[in-house]
Amino acid sequence: MTNQHEKSIKGILLAGGSGTRLYPLTAVSSKQLLPIYDKPMIYYPLTTLMLAGIREIMIISTPHDIPQIKRLLGNGSDIGMKFDYCVQPKPEGIAQAFVLAEEWLDASPCALVLGDNLIFASHLSQLLQKAVQRKSGATIFSYQVSDPERYGVVTFDENGKVTQIVEKPKDPPSNWAVTGLYFYDSRVTEYAKKIKPSARGEYEITDLNKIYFENDNLHVERLGRGCAWLDAGIPASLMQAGNFVQMIQARQGILVGSPAEVAYHRGFINAEQLRAIAKKLNKTDLGRMLMDVANEGFNQK
Repeated sequence: MTNQHEKSIKGILLAGGSGTRLYPLTAVSSKQLLPIYDKPMIYYPLTTLMLAGIREIMIISTPHDIPQIKRLLGNGSDIGMKFDYCVQPKPEGIAQAFVLAEEWLDASPCALVLGDNLIFASHLSQLLQKAVQRKSGATIFSYQVSDPERYGVVTFDENGKVTQIVEKPKDPPSNWAVTGLYFYDSRVTEYAKKIKPSARGEYEITDLNKIYFENDNLHVERLGRGCAWLDAGIPASLMQAGNFVQMIQARQGILVGSPAEVAYHRGFINAEQLRAIAKKLNKTDLGRMLMDVANEGFNQK
């Protein structure tokens, strides 16, 4: 197998699904284009990939939603990125994304993020860099929740080693849920092709993670105190996410989920390019904050 570090890591943003848990909000609009406070939902997972230093991203969505998402994000060149698009004809599970993107990935290591996930932490960039730098295996992130039966669940022994990973258990063995952010080495497509559809007819991401686990090559980072993970897939969590972003931005004066700001701080664009983006948003608080970032060399948290 070729050394995966010969190729730079790519990103997949999975923005599919029909958003039925958000009806009627999603009757005419993609779930990922709904607002979380002052930005479309898709901006938040997008910036997570960007914080990991990823500049090539494939956005996978439904035939109906791809044109709207493309209209919002374009080809990414205005923020120093490169976006490609792929249609998922029908939602058949998260792991299907790696098969759909096989040719585009071209045996590169990759990260996948779900389009309705918001992760916020002061040290998030360092956690992501650690995952990117792993030479082999998979890295997933877990977070303690009160309703683990809605998610993939991991259990740990007293030394913090993973002992089990299960999908949406009726009787959860722990309250550590797997978040919608995953990093994989170049074997991911080969492994994804081995997965059989589950009882609900989907290619489950948990089954992919189990392959890495059984090969003793699954790393789990626990997101503890000081981290927030919000899955904005239902009306209550959508509102909570919006309130969270509003509070952080108003109280701390720092931006959450702004691709232009992250692009500037990662060195993908310069201050002049950031000012040009800010000018287009000059009637908004977001535009004013971006202008402040460009003019003051504002430090991202």
